[in-house]
Amino acid sequence: MSFLENLNWRYATKKFDSTKKVSDDALQKIRDAIRMAPTSLGVQMFSVVEVVDAETRIKIKEASWKQPQITDSDRVFVFVSRNDGEARIEKMFEVMSGGNEEVRKNALRGYEDMVRSTVLRMDPQDMSNWSAKQAYIALGFALAAAAELQIDSCPMEGFDGAKVKEILGLGDEFMPVAFLAVGYRDENDEHSKKTKFRFPESEIISVK
Repeated sequence: MSFLENLNWRYATKKFDSTKKVSDDALQKIRDAIRMAPTSLGVQMFSVVEVVDAETRIKIKEASWKQPQITDSDRVFVFVSRNDGEARIEKMFEVMSGGNEEVRKNALRGYEDMVRSTVLRMDPQDMSNWSAKQAYIALGFALAAAAELQIDSCPMEGFDGAKVKEILGLGDEFMPVAFLAVGYRDENDEHSKKTKFRFPESEIISVK
């Protein structure tokens, strides 16, 4: 199928077959899509925790109104906003320069100054909101990659972020904002047989 046909094939899977596992190759492609997703200024101001451990997922399920996708899917990607702008920018330019201070001082200085002036002027709430938007772009790319691979998925928001943050041992400057459960649908999932609803293009897109 084409990419657009795969987007029509996919749906928010509610019932996964817990016996079916996603291949390592396919999982790597989803990770690659997350990593290569576009992000404002190239800072990648988000993190993702890939949760495989069964006990951890049981705890997360309890903090997510017991939604079964969390434990029945193969694994759950937790998309996390970051509020550590200074540390993230420092790490970014350290990696970009290969640890070479001359490269950083000469070739990258203008770019680094622009990134710093843009990001570090935000107050903590604005930075958290901006970071969450970046995480959602990456979530969208992960959803698209899963569809292209014909791997079932379910994006999720229904959870107690503070509790999930504690379960995952995240620091103060991190907050879970969305999940993506991936795996393969249970053939008895009634949601797979429902007609996909989308508004017509005229209700979504206008031309001025």
